[in-house]
Amino acid sequence: MPVPHDIAAETELWDTFAESAFKEDAEPTFCWTQYAGHGPGPELLGSPRRVLEIGCGTGRALASLSAQDVEAHGLDLSPVMVKKTSHRWADTGAVFHHGEVLQWLADCPERYDAVYSIFGAAWFADPSRLFPLVHDRLNPGGVFVFSQPPAIPGAYGPQGMYKGGFAGKAMFTYRYSYKPAVWERLLTRAGFTSARAEVLDAPKSGHIGTLIVRAQR
Repeated sequence: MPVPHDIAAETELWDTFAESAFKEDAEPTFCWTQYAGHGPGPELLGSPRRVLEIGCGTGRALASLSAQDVEAHGLDLSPVMVKKTSHRWADTGAVFHHGEVLQWLADCPERYDAVYSIFGAAWFADPSRLFPLVHDRLNPGGVFVFSQPPAIPGAYGPQGMYKGGFAGKAMFTYRYSYKPAVWERLLTRAGFTSARAEVLDAPKSGHIGTLIVRAQR
């Protein structure tokens, strides 16, 4: 049964996140994992001419791609974050859009060589709805790549997540967690010709790894 996402409430949550997460002095960087300098880089995207990052957050990954002459577009639910990134990375050529990912993709007439998410919208949107929309926005041969923490054993499907601690205003969203094989099955059901999901170990034993998923149209 689909969970009842409250987009207005989630926008407020991500606006609050933007105020704390965005740093004016941040430098461009591209990293799929939560550990700086660990894991693969943008080579997982192939050699795209045009990319879209869904849930682009601070925009650092897009700024990094734009510096490599990639036409870089980002989408984020938070208008606060989009305003900040548009100003901070204006000189890079990266373009930032504001919108709710499912509706924005449904309305989007454009196509991309790669769509990706780094702990972004692919973690927070219903994959049964998101994946077909991403598939339709890719050029033939295009790739969809996303990363996020792996599922906690036994905790699968939509998971509620409060912002911060457990006191104060109830600000929450839903994130989606599955075993790697289930991610692969969801992607092939959405029309992708191939899909591979695997967990990359953390650089320190016993620490949280990173789920990295790559699918091709």
